[in-house]
Parts: sequence; C-alpha cells; structure tokens
Amino acid sequence: MAKRSNQIRTNALSRFMIYLLGHRPDEFGLVPDREGFVSYKELLQAIHEEDGWRHVTRSHIYEVLLGENRYLFHAEDTKIRAREKRWQIDLDSPLRLLPNILFIPVRKKAHKVAMERGLKSSGSRYLILSSDKNMAMKIGKRRDQDPVILEVRAQAAASEGAQFFAFGSLLLGREILPGFIPGPPVPKERKKAKKDIKSEKEDGRKVDFTPGTFKLDTTRDPDRSRGSRAKKPRSWKEEARKIRREKHGNPMEP
Repeated sequence: MAKRSNQIRTNALSRFMIYLLGHRPDEFGLVPDREGFVSYKELLQAIHEEDGWRHVTRSHIYEVLLGENRYLFHAEDTKIRAREKRWQIDLDSPLRLLPNILFIPVRKKAHKVAMERGLKSSGSRYLILSSDKNMAMKIGKRRDQDPVILEVRAQAAASEGAQFFAFGSLLLGREILPGFIPGPPVPKERKKAKKDIKSEKEDGRKVDFTPGTFKLDTTRDPDRSRGSRAKKPRSWKEEARKIRREKHGNPMEP
C-alpha cells in the first residue's frame, strides 16, 4: 500500500514537472536557456512556491527520473528539461506594442547602482520583466528575501531603441538605461545614532581624556579660598614644635 501511495505521488510530481518545464514555464517565472534547460535550484524554487509542494526535494525529482515517465525528461548534472516543449522564445522579433510600465526585481544592495547606471543582462541570460508586480516579486525573492521592484517605462525605452521580447506572460530584455527607471528612489541613508558620551567640548574648552590624567579647573572648586592661600597650612606637629621653641628657647644659643 505504501509503495502504491509513493508511486501516485511520484506520478503527480512527474505531471507537474511536464507542465512546468514543457508547457508553461513562464507561469512560474522561469525562463529556460536556449536548449530548454533550467537548473535544479530554479526548478525547486518554483515548485516550493506552489501550495502542497513544499516538501519536494531533489531526491523526489530523482525518483521521477527513475520511474516510468523518465523518458519525458532529459537530465544533466545541474539542470533538467522536458524532451517535448510547447513553448518557444523568439529573440528575433522585438515587441512593438508594450505596456507603459513593466516591473523588474533587483537585489536590495543593487538598487542604488541600478538607478544610477541602469540594468544590463549578463552572458546568455536576459533581464526578466513582467507587467504583474506580484510575479516580479516572486522572481525577486528567489535571489533576495527583500527585493526591490523597479518600474521600467517600457514604451519610452523602446522608442529610444531598447528591445523587449515576449516569452508567454513574461518579457525579456538586454539593457535598460537609467533614464527609463523612474523608481522607486533609493532611500536616504539613516543618520548615525548619537553617541552615548558627552560632547568633547565643555565651556568652550576641549576636555583631555588621556588615561591617568585630568585637568583641574580651579574656577569650579567649591572652596574658593583655596586658591588664594600662599602657603600650605602647618600641621599640628609643626605648630607644637614652634610653641616649645618659643617657651624654652633654643638650647644651642650661648
């Protein structure tokens, strides 16, 4: 019974992977490479975002690849694809009709650079944009827990030479200049917290906090008479000796 139950789950995962990889990867925010592959990491991220599939691991995918539907997939060390695909990416025909605003996620630490220098794809990968802000957020959270969703003035960018290509519900691009990214603006840096020490200046003078030393300010001495004394007062022993000398005289005198 347990074996049959496990086979049912494996078959269900197999059907899900066929749809995700071979039919509509764009619905899950995935863009396969030119050969149709996606990495296992990207595949698992997309699967985990769907209700009821968070338990899936790479071992479960291996079970599919060892099962009766294994011939439907082509797997390599780090990536996988469906052997039969019903989608295509046309990178020779840029779109002419575009939404006014598209959304694209960036890592939080890259926000400032994107606003200043724009966005540019790397290698064979394209920038992935969407007219759906929620989809952009879903894609962004795969790389950053708190991504920034930038707005892109797609129509204006296209009128200046930028090219966008359709991939199902997603759009792909190569470069977006900073002038076509209106926001959101980069937050201003927070002011540094106030130090829990007193100001270095006191009464217009700099306080010397050199260890083991201090400067005495006589104007702040509560005993004001102390500063006017020319000599240190005699001790009681010195006073007693003086009295004895005056009473008995100096025994060494003739």
